[in-house]
Amino acid sequence: MDLPSPDLSRIQFALTAIFHILWPILTISLSAFVLAMEAWWLHSGEVVYYRHARFWSKLLVLNFAVGVVSGIPMEFQFGTNWSPFSAFTGQFIGNILGFEGAMAFMLEAGFIGVMMYGWDRVPRGVHLFATAMVALGSSISAFWIMVANSWMQTPAGIEVVAGKVVVTDYAAAIFNPDMAMGVAHMWFASLETGLFVVGGISAYYLLRRHNPEFFLRSFKVALGALLVVAPLQVLLGDASGVDVFANQPAKGAAIEGHWKTNAGGEGASWSLLAWPDKDKQDNDWSLDVPGMLSVLGTHSLHGKVTGLRDIPLADQPPALPLLYYSFRVMAGIGFLLAVLAVWTVVAMRRTRGRLSALLQRRKLLLAWVCAIPLPYIAVESGWIVREVGRQPWAVYGLLRTSEAASPVSSGAVGGSIAMFAGFYIVLLLAFAVFALKWLRKGPDLTLQPVAREYTHPAIMHQEVL
Repeated sequence: MDLPSPDLSRIQFALTAIFHILWPILTISLSAFVLAMEAWWLHSGEVVYYRHARFWSKLLVLNFAVGVVSGIPMEFQFGTNWSPFSAFTGQFIGNILGFEGAMAFMLEAGFIGVMMYGWDRVPRGVHLFATAMVALGSSISAFWIMVANSWMQTPAGIEVVAGKVVVTDYAAAIFNPDMAMGVAHMWFASLETGLFVVGGISAYYLLRRHNPEFFLRSFKVALGALLVVAPLQVLLGDASGVDVFANQPAKGAAIEGHWKTNAGGEGASWSLLAWPDKDKQDNDWSLDVPGMLSVLGTHSLHGKVTGLRDIPLADQPPALPLLYYSFRVMAGIGFLLAVLAVWTVVAMRRTRGRLSALLQRRKLLLAWVCAIPLPYIAVESGWIVREVGRQPWAVYGLLRTSEAASPVSSGAVGGSIAMFAGFYIVLLLAFAVFALKWLRKGPDLTLQPVAREYTHPAIMHQEVL
């Protein structure tokens, strides 16, 4: 290949990351949804929640399996393609990834078998605990991964000694300036994705009028949760943007096509749409809203927003149009999903929650089905903004990406890219086959939890119900 080896290594890591991220975000949200269904079954004694937990847990396990397999190549690339990065950051990144494996992955892997195969084989409280551990493990995994990535965005709590990172304050390194917003924004993005998947699949069954009473319940649960999650995600996105302008001014200017630092007492203009050109150090064209970027980026009328022209050319992010429009895709989808949730609430109020009336609103249900891929696209766009916007740094301000790559031949990296692409296509096809089989089969409405003899009166009452 004609591309240099470091660029090919970046493409390879981008390929594996873009594919892998599809699965953990649903594992985080779907495990929480299954836990809620199982807990509500034990609380209420209504068998419909037991059937919901059984039905959605199958998709969870299938998703988890693909996520585990697709994530393994990412770990190896730190040694094969990014060995200087590993040597430089090993004392911190190595420990954090070790925490993720020991605290999170092992917790998930240890309990997911009990969750999947322990129905009616272990006491109900034990099974609920296993489901809770799977949900907890997936969130802990997201926490540690985001800690590592946030530290790469805003490194703290370290010194560079003899060309290597030495941790001087673990608390400061873990709770670096980007960590809180980074973790929260990603976790809520995962919740939102899963809720729209549950809501969209439920809407699909409602459109087909296949077990509508069953799926009306999951649709309402997903909608109710989204009324909290979707607006919070928009607010978290806004707060994350303010942090970006404060901590990574080059990224902030790049995602907004902002070239000239505004003078004191003047607000920075916001380009609604533009085409940034790094060679010209300007936009080819732009539709501007005067003063709005200061409001969006600093929450003040005349806040200073550094322009790209005041940042050395070598430190400016690459692929500016990709960054600019990826950010707008992410933000636009976030608002669109919030509008869909509000539209649905209005429609449900007008129909007073009646199933027959909801089934007549086919356009609304179709919108939910079509919305299933949208949160995935938003997450992928957000990660493009996050990672491409950090360039040309692997560790912001400390280690350039060009210095972080291993001296591997372009041919070797190109061959591995082709291999990974083929492997991921096979994985995706396998998932599609099993997911479609699960979708066609639908829920088993004959399932009944096995009655057990207990001495506690409350548990005996649940068995009667």
